[in-house]
Amino acid sequence: MKWILTFFLLLAVSVFGQERAKGDQGHPSGGVKGVGGGHIPARGPAPARPQAQAPAPKLADKKGHPEAPHVHTNDKWIGHEQGRNDPRFHQDHPWEHGRFTGGFGRGHVWRLGGGGPDRFWFNNFYWSVAAFDLAYVSGWLWDSDQIVIYEDPDHDGWYLAYNPRLGIYVHVVYLGIS
Repeated sequence: MKWILTFFLLLAVSVFGQERAKGDQGHPSGGVKGVGGGHIPARGPAPARPQAQAPAPKLADKKGHPEAPHVHTNDKWIGHEQGRNDPRFHQDHPWEHGRFTGGFGRGHVWRLGGGGPDRFWFNNFYWSVAAFDLAYVSGWLWDSDQIVIYEDPDHDGWYLAYNPRLGIYVHVVYLGIS
């Protein structure tokens, strides 16, 4: 009987230690100092200042921050400096599948229900990540991460999908409701 108790105690300590180690890496439990970790910005980014051509932003703006568009825990959006003239954001038919009406920002946190970057969903709302942002979603958990949608103030037809666990956001297109 004593050896059974010892076995389960050692097993519990081992499992707890593995979970702690995962959290210390910033992936997959998420966040690094000042980014992610469950923080949800109060509002989306401010409109970008008009520029002839925006320079490529330095996304890893501080040591340890992700080389991806992200939001600091003080609600500073990093990587949304691209001007309105960036051709990657042009859509021939903005809002082709209608406009998202499920709610935006901090008060509307959704849990991903499945899929992947090309087509993911929550609450029967369907989305697709912009091809130019695919590299930034490799750590997303498509069947369980939380997500918050913000309107993109600069690019017609685009929305911003923010992952509070990682603090990373990407441009997404709304594909409609089923």
